[in-house]
Parts: sequence; structure tokens; C-alpha cells
Amino acid sequence: MQRIEWPTVALITGCYGVWTLCGLWLWPVAPVSALCIMALMTALHSSLVHENLHGHPTRNRHVNEALVTLPLSLIYPYRRYQATHLAHHHDARLTDPLEDPESWYKARWQHARMPRPLQRLLVANNTLLGRMLLGPVLGAFGFLIGEAQLILCNARGVRRAWALHLASLVPVLALIWGFGIPLWLYLLAVVWPALALISIRTFAEHRWHDAPEGRTIIVERSPLAWLFLYNNLHIVHHQVPSAPWYKLPRLYAERRAHWQAVNHGYVYRNYWQLFRDYALRPKEPVVHPVLQQHPAAPALDPSGKQAA
Repeated sequence: MQRIEWPTVALITGCYGVWTLCGLWLWPVAPVSALCIMALMTALHSSLVHENLHGHPTRNRHVNEALVTLPLSLIYPYRRYQATHLAHHHDARLTDPLEDPESWYKARWQHARMPRPLQRLLVANNTLLGRMLLGPVLGAFGFLIGEAQLILCNARGVRRAWALHLASLVPVLALIWGFGIPLWLYLLAVVWPALALISIRTFAEHRWHDAPEGRTIIVERSPLAWLFLYNNLHIVHHQVPSAPWYKLPRLYAERRAHWQAVNHGYVYRNYWQLFRDYALRPKEPVVHPVLQQHPAAPALDPSGKQAA
């Protein structure tokens, strides 16, 4: 592992630079193009945040946080995403509706308590088009409601994470205001499309399988791979989370048969294959097919530790 991974530093600089130039220069003359490119940079920033919280591009976690601290997508605090995502990396608990913070499955008792319209929305959300259209809103509302509950309970580190996030929002909102972009338009035309693009990657990233390794996907080729920082090769990332994004294609290519055997053949050629099969058809059930835990069962707190 290099002390400083310069390709990632360059990509972070380019991401913020292109986003800023679009607001300063392109928005006044070609507003639609500006918003489209800003949405791409916001999606890329989300991928860079994911990269940094795994210990890149430096060996100093505070420097890594500072490099991506300006939240172009506005909603998710870095430290809260870090806590929930690292808990998600306990592969033995992948997809568990109570113990995996990124699982879209629900336990049967959770599903039974939901209003019927919400149950139907979650079925639609399990189609690829539904995930792109509904997922950003459902994910944001669910996240914010959960965070409000944790703040009220004074959960460890949550208030500090939000205080840092709100402070980092100030310069981003000031820039958006300075560009002359209405905040409602930025949310609708930049944040929502950016999260929709990321949802293409996350839509089928994990499934239930008896073997933990069989729960994580490989999508071999995609023109979106650069935007996802090659996390389409997701089993490689889960098995070697310390590997920087630009080494994932080589790690996969060198041992392609091995990785496909490790993840029990959960392989797609490209995202078009997923779109063709699941654009309008749910890929997974809403209720987890195996894990039907009751609320009295042991659960994990957002830091990944068993609750007291």
C-alpha cells in the first residue's frame, strides 16, 4: 500500500474542480449541460467518499475525511456513512435486515407492520427502474428518520458527525447560491440523478445466499465502471477492501475464474443484462427469504457492535 495514492488525489481534485467550473462557467451559458455534468460529478463524489472511508488515498483517516468532506450530494454525513458502511462489511451478516445497515430486505415482522401503500412502494423499489426513481427518496427519508431517532437517543458519535456535516454544508450551499442555481433545482436535477446513477450499482450488489461470499456480485463490464470506481467488481472489493479502486480491474482479470467461483457464479456481463431482466420486474422479494428475526433478537448498533 502506497503512503499516498496519487490517482485518487487527482480524481478528487478533478471532481471538485469540474463541479465548480460547471457552476461558474457552464451554468450561465448551458444550464442543462451544467446540471448533467454536476450530477455526474456528484455521483463520482459518492464513489470517492466510499473509497476514502476504506483508508484511501492516505494512511491518515483525518486527511482522507478532509479530502472529500464537502458533501456535493448534501444529505449523508461522512462519518455516519463510514459507521454504517463498515458495519455492512461484516460479510457473515450481509443482507440481514437487522444487522446489515445497507440491506433493502425487511424481516417479516417489519413488513407486516408497514402500511400497504409502503409495501407496494418497496415492491416497485425492487425493480431497477423503481430503484432509480424511488430509491433515492426512500433511502434518504429512511436514513434521516433513523438518524433523528439516534440523535434523540444521544447515540455515540452521531451528533458530532452531524455537526461536522452541517459545517461542511455551508461552503457547498454558499457556492450553489453563488452560482445562481436554485436549491430546489439542485436537489431535483443534480442530487436525485446522482443518487439514481449510484443506485444502478447498488441495486443488485448483494443477494441472499447460504454462503456469505455468494451474496456479492460481479458485473464484468460497464461504461459506468469509472463512475463506480470499479465497484461493479464488488466481490473483489469485499474480499480485498484495502485495494485502491484503480487496482480492482487487474486483480479481477488475473484471477477471473477464482473470483467467479468464490461468489458462486453471481456474475452479470454488464448492467444492460440487469436492466433487461429487472427493469420492471422485482429482482428480490421485500421480505428476507431466510432471516426472519424478531425485534427481541440481538441486533447491532450503527457502529457495528452488538447492542447492550
